[in-house]
Amino acid sequence: MSHTASNPLDDPHADPFAIAAQAAAQLAEATGVERHDIALTLGSGWAKAADLIGETTHTIPATEIAGFSKPALEGHVGTLRSILLPSGKRALVIGARTHYYENHGVRRVVHSVRTAAAAGASVMILTNGAGGIKEHWKPGTPVLISDHLNLTANSPLEGATFIDLTDLYAQRLRDLAHEVDPGLDEGVYVQFRGPHYETPAEVQMAKAMGGHIVGMSTALEAIAARQAGMEVLGLSLITNLAAGISPEPLSHAEVIQAGKDAEPVISALLARIVAKL
Repeated sequence: MSHTASNPLDDPHADPFAIAAQAAAQLAEATGVERHDIALTLGSGWAKAADLIGETTHTIPATEIAGFSKPALEGHVGTLRSILLPSGKRALVIGARTHYYENHGVRRVVHSVRTAAAAGASVMILTNGAGGIKEHWKPGTPVLISDHLNLTANSPLEGATFIDLTDLYAQRLRDLAHEVDPGLDEGVYVQFRGPHYETPAEVQMAKAMGGHIVGMSTALEAIAARQAGMEVLGLSLITNLAAGISPEPLSHAEVIQAGKDAEPVISALLARIVAKL
């Protein structure tokens, strides 16, 4: 467990939706923005999109809002940004992702999504950097998520809560993305637990199960977004070919570099998609 200050979501008796509502109220108070229409979680390589989609009117350290955790990576400051879009709509950009591998529990992993829903957002855009299983995907390729395999053996749903995930990654939003870039490929995202990269055998297992993209985030967040009634758009940046597909060993530095190299292109792509919403 983490040694950071206690988090209200760590109390098993707490209501995670009440804490999300409290967080949304604090967000509205801090920004003066009554409601946000769209929310984006920007993963590896996608951060620049926040500067392109509109005018940032408020930037808040996430730890000032109930339920948010300090980022696991040193030197990262998790922020929540309120952005005024050219359409007049409001976007909430979440730069404070809690990963499942941090062992804070699923409630904290999906708290940002639940807060966005409580703040009024009806569309949740989830992005990540991930490994690719299709050999023709070069590092720097953006791919739409069409579906997922959740291999965490966990769920953000608690108790007898049954949610239909048939069209989890909304076809309407994927169609909009294809209007912006008809060449966008699609694939099934496989969330592993992490933080270690997958073994070549695990990648082959994912492939045999119908997976095309391997990563350590997104699936649990998407389920929580659907539970909250949001439409979900998922985008992966292929930062490397997955273990055993790539002839080279995997490195975190390679992932970061691929993200940096692709950032201008994929951020512009995401900004054009957001403009259509």
